[in-house]
Parts: sequence; C-alpha cells; structure tokens
Amino acid sequence: MSLHELTDEQREIRDLARRFADDEIAPHAGGWDREHTFPREVFTHLGELGLMGVCVPEEHGGAGADFLSYVLVLEELSRADAGVGVTVAVHTSAGTLPLLTHGTPEQVGRMVPPLAQGHELAAFALTESGSGSDAGAMRTRADASKITGTKQWITNGSHAHSFLVFARDPERASAFVVRRGAHGFAVTREEEKMGLNSSSTADLSFEDTPAELLGVRGAGLRIAFQTLDAGRIGIAAQAVGIAQAALDVAAAYAQERRAFGRPIGGFGAIQQKLADMQTEIEAARALVWRAARLKQGGHPHSVEGAQAKLFASRVARHWTGEAIQVLGGYGYTKEFPVERYYRDAKVTEIYEGTSEIQRLVIARALLGESAREA
Repeated sequence: MSLHELTDEQREIRDLARRFADDEIAPHAGGWDREHTFPREVFTHLGELGLMGVCVPEEHGGAGADFLSYVLVLEELSRADAGVGVTVAVHTSAGTLPLLTHGTPEQVGRMVPPLAQGHELAAFALTESGSGSDAGAMRTRADASKITGTKQWITNGSHAHSFLVFARDPERASAFVVRRGAHGFAVTREEEKMGLNSSSTADLSFEDTPAELLGVRGAGLRIAFQTLDAGRIGIAAQAVGIAQAALDVAAAYAQERRAFGRPIGGFGAIQQKLADMQTEIEAARALVWRAARLKQGGHPHSVEGAQAKLFASRVARHWTGEAIQVLGGYGYTKEFPVERYYRDAKVTEIYEGTSEIQRLVIARALLGESAREA
C-alpha cells in the first residue's frame, strides 16, 4: 500500500512502532520463542510510548489516534514478534475498547486509564472447552453478580488484571468484568502451543467470583460479537505483519544466496514466488485498511473484517511456508526466523473466529436467509 494513503500522524505512529519493534523486539524474539518468555517489560515501554492505547481517547489515558493507526502498530509489532502483536491486539480491541464502549463513566474512569497506559493488561474470556465457535453453548453461569465456571485458551490469561468474562445470567449471556485477585478466581493452566510462545494462553476458573456487569444485562453475546468484529481486523493486521516479515527474509536471502554462479534471485522460479508473495500481502493489507477505516468511521464492518481476516490469515499461512522453501534447508532450521513465522501464522486461521466462521459470515451476508439451514 502506498504511504501516500496515510496521514502524517498515521505515518508517524507507524514509524514509531517500527523503530521500537526493530530495536527492542526483533533482536529478542527468537530467544523469547525458545524460552517461552512473556516479555512484560516490553508492554510497559509500549505504554510509555502510547502504543498500548493507540485508539483510546486522550482523556482516558490513550494516544487519541484512529483505528487505522492502531492497525498499523499491530502490523509492525507482529512483523517483529507475533506473540507481542497478539498480546497488544487482545489487550486493546478485546479488552480495553469494550470497557470504553459499554462501561459506565465510573467503570471507564477507574479501569481504562491504567490499561491504556500499559500499567495493566486486559483479557477476553469467551471460549470454553465445549463452546468455541458455538459461543451460545457456554456453561459458565452468573448468579447475583458472582460467576462460576471455566474458560479456555485465554490470551493474556496469566498476566491480565481485567478480564472481560461472559456468562449465562441466568439463561441469556451477559458480559462481566473480573479483576485479578478476586475471590474464587484462578489461572489453572498455561497452554503449550505450536507458536506464539512469547504470549500467554491460559485456562481460568471461577468459583462464586465477584464480577461487575458490563453493559445491559442479557446483551453478552451482542457485546462479544461486536468485540470480535473489531478484533478480527487486528488479527488480520497481525497476519499481514507475519507475512511481511517472511517476505523480508526471503527477499534478502534471494539476493545473497548464490547457486550455479549467481544469486538465486536471478532464477525465474524464485522471482515469480516472491512477486506473488508481495502481491498477495499488499492485497491483504488493502483489505485490512479498508475494514479499519469502516470501523473508524462508524460504518458496518462485519463482512469486511471477516474478509480481511480470512484472506490475510491464508496469505500468512501459505507464504510463510513458501518463504521456508526459498531458504531451503536453512529455512527448516532455527538459524533463520522463517520457521517461527510459519508456526506463528497458523493460529491466525483459528482464533477470534476460524476461517470457516469467516466464510459463514461472508456467505450469510451475500445470500441472506437462503444461506441458513432450516
């Protein structure tokens, strides 16, 4: 995408995120991946730069920028380390922004500033062992603003301070906020994953845990789906960042690696692969920017967000694999980071709505009631 499509402020924010990512994240990303290290100090520093609340208004402790600026930050962070990228994405779009949108003035004033400034982290707790894509099947229950149940695969789960938790209340789902340290709350397991090893993915349990209602009672699924509509744009940006990182490494390697007396970039097969890779990444980026601008403008963006996530995640998964192919045997080793990009990319087709769910969203908008089974 042309930089001329961005405002001066958007370019400045993107450049700030890029410098921080190149200097403070990328040199350590391989080590964090190997050691499964959650780099808490990075998020403190990002908060000091205003990048933990990019699109949160200044009066609530944020940078006061627009949603596209936030998406640009996610791409740059994810280009350096996708684990850092998803931590910021969930913290912001799935944790902080719902509080800002649905919280009372007292809740917003108390909880949003420390999140926007990076002093605290947020998490989104919807998924359970028996209810992933089928969120309506959740079994966690609320009784008199006390929650009992379990949640699974919660990003930031081991480190968050505020948890947006969904529970049946008594039959329709409501949204609640639970604070770390509340009675009956526990982190029961930290998940071992294929990739994103610098991020936290945890299981949670609640036993008569005090919780604050967020928004209107019974509106939990509406809040959850609105949150996921925006969150999917962020995950799509993460996928673009991963794919861009893979292209950067593959293109540099193609210029340096020699075979049969010349750089492998001189061979048509490699040129065609890199050209297709760059073209599809740019197309994915265009879909992400379009969805972000619709969201920022207050326009419907469910379908556009689904399209961006569906396409960008597929691009990331496919082309990180092809970047390994360009590097050959080196690509299969940890000497180069492309194998990490490949592992990190796969989950973008799964979380915040699988690719199958994105296709369902798109098809139902296209076909209406005829797309629904009787």
